[in-house]
Amino acid sequence: MKAIVYQRYGAPEVLQLTEMEKPIPKNNEVLIKLYATTVNAGDWRLRSLQVPAGFALIMRLLFGIRRPRQPILGSELAGEIESVGKDVSKFKIGDQVFAFTDTHLGCYVEYKCLPEDSAIALKPSNLSYKEAAALSFGGTTALDFLRQGALQSGESLLINGASGGVGTAALQLAKYFGAKVTAVCGAANVELVRSLGADEVIDYTQEDFMRKEKTYDIIMDAVGTASFSRCKDSLKKDGRLLLLVAGLPTMLEVLWASLTTDKKILVGPARGRAEDLRFLAALAEAGVFKPVIDRCYSFEQIVDAHHYVDTRRKNGNVIITWVKDV
Repeated sequence: MKAIVYQRYGAPEVLQLTEMEKPIPKNNEVLIKLYATTVNAGDWRLRSLQVPAGFALIMRLLFGIRRPRQPILGSELAGEIESVGKDVSKFKIGDQVFAFTDTHLGCYVEYKCLPEDSAIALKPSNLSYKEAAALSFGGTTALDFLRQGALQSGESLLINGASGGVGTAALQLAKYFGAKVTAVCGAANVELVRSLGADEVIDYTQEDFMRKEKTYDIIMDAVGTASFSRCKDSLKKDGRLLLLVAGLPTMLEVLWASLTTDKKILVGPARGRAEDLRFLAALAEAGVFKPVIDRCYSFEQIVDAHHYVDTRRKNGNVIITWVKDV
């Protein structure tokens, strides 16, 4: 089978197309033929080691000091089950599914074996494989943080970075939960976030939300520019700050703030669970949640796709397809 691997950290050109042996499912595993995967923020961070301040060494210890311990990136997939192990009972051959491998990665392949109890769910019938592949990373990240922040119906939520993969997911989920959402994005994405249900939009190129007098029950920072010291005055009493991207200095600030303020600060990482995938799939089936797709590339264009994600200007999700028209 074809696979995309990298043997050293660096620019997108470290990614190479190669041939590998097709895997055979174990007794408790399913073999999925991939139709689509994604390039998300986690992929470019692991490939390039462009990580929040203070975490470069930690990332090398976790994922490989001199070279990547897992040479295949990709944490999301959508495809069809081609075969199953003898003990599998939850899925059958021909099931259309999507899955999330989180930090185990390994989705830049034509075929992938996964235990049936891992984060796999049936693909929503009203989504394409491309859309289903993008359900997991942004959706589970946003969902986990909104739950940790105990978002309640009627509360006000500001999303800093509302046009990205996580931001567009958080916006839709927050509206489903009944929140009043203020979306912060660039001028080019104002109409996008409005179409997703934002009650108010702030163009960060024109004004700084932290200099406005308005306060919020929750602020979600999906891009790493809203530290507690900068936005504490924008939080209501007992407000919550959700920091999806935080360096070591920010985490130390969070520790101090938790001892000296009535505000609550939550930092990553998020958890992705099978039940969360099923929840997102149900919302997609109901038509209240749909991943935003920015661009699609073929697997031969993986380097171009990573170059685009490296710009940090993508809107929603970037898709890699193994099969055309999926």
